[in-house]
Amino acid sequence: MRKAFHGYILIAPVMIGCLVFTLIPFGIVLRYSFTQGYGAAGMFVGMEHYTKMFQNDLFRLAFFNTMKFLAIGLPLIMLLSYLLALLMQKQAGKHKLLKSVFLFPYIMPVAGTVLLIDLLFGEKGAVNGLFAALNLPIVEWLNGKYAFWVMILMYLWKNTGYSVILLLAGLVTVPAEQYESADLDGASAFQKFRYITTPQMWYSVFFALIFSVINAFKCFREIFLIGGEHPVDELYMLQHFINNCFSNLNYQKLSVASVLLLIVIIVFFGLFYAFVSRKEAFRE
Repeated sequence: MRKAFHGYILIAPVMIGCLVFTLIPFGIVLRYSFTQGYGAAGMFVGMEHYTKMFQNDLFRLAFFNTMKFLAIGLPLIMLLSYLLALLMQKQAGKHKLLKSVFLFPYIMPVAGTVLLIDLLFGEKGAVNGLFAALNLPIVEWLNGKYAFWVMILMYLWKNTGYSVILLLAGLVTVPAEQYESADLDGASAFQKFRYITTPQMWYSVFFALIFSVINAFKCFREIFLIGGEHPVDELYMLQHFINNCFSNLNYQKLSVASVLLLIVIIVFFGLFYAFVSRKEAFRE
């Protein structure tokens, strides 16, 4: 009991910090989403703000673009990073320099990433320079319909290496004896992947997916520096909407958008975690 008390003392600062800087602000945000006005004078209005939010064209555009970014970017980054991790699996202890190269885009500062994107896809960038040399029309990569896909490409380039390292850490924990036994039984490479590798990688994939989602939302920094507060429609994300609501001191809209985004994230991770847990239970 005494040891447990000492443990509680040690974690108390962290718990107090979590309460003060996370739970209490979240409670305030939740309250704003159901009330009109500020402070104790706020009047409860039920779901009125949520109803109005779904009728807001800017919110629907931002929500659609954000979900589209996640729906396209997450499968691509997980598939690409998993394939690269599988290729590096047998030499995981070697090629340390290659791992560093993979991580270089991830640790590149935001300003450096934006500068690189502008050098490549700006109006006078390298890609348009190549198009001009080939007598092809100049494309507005960052201010038109292609801007969204440039951001997807940036997301993959910047974060794939980090996901590869996370998945590689899971792959090296798969016992080599299982592969050797499968070789003796005449199993093909696909059979080893399906029956040995994949069943033992679900939690590693889940962990990598969490960070991929976090990194997807971090891409707003680059998108904001490229497009500003009011970018082209293809780049208008939920973070733009929330940031603009904060700038206009519209805490009700800001709070509703934040709560809805949190609900989507919780539902997404809850469903995937249930899927992973079911796979693990079946394997056991």
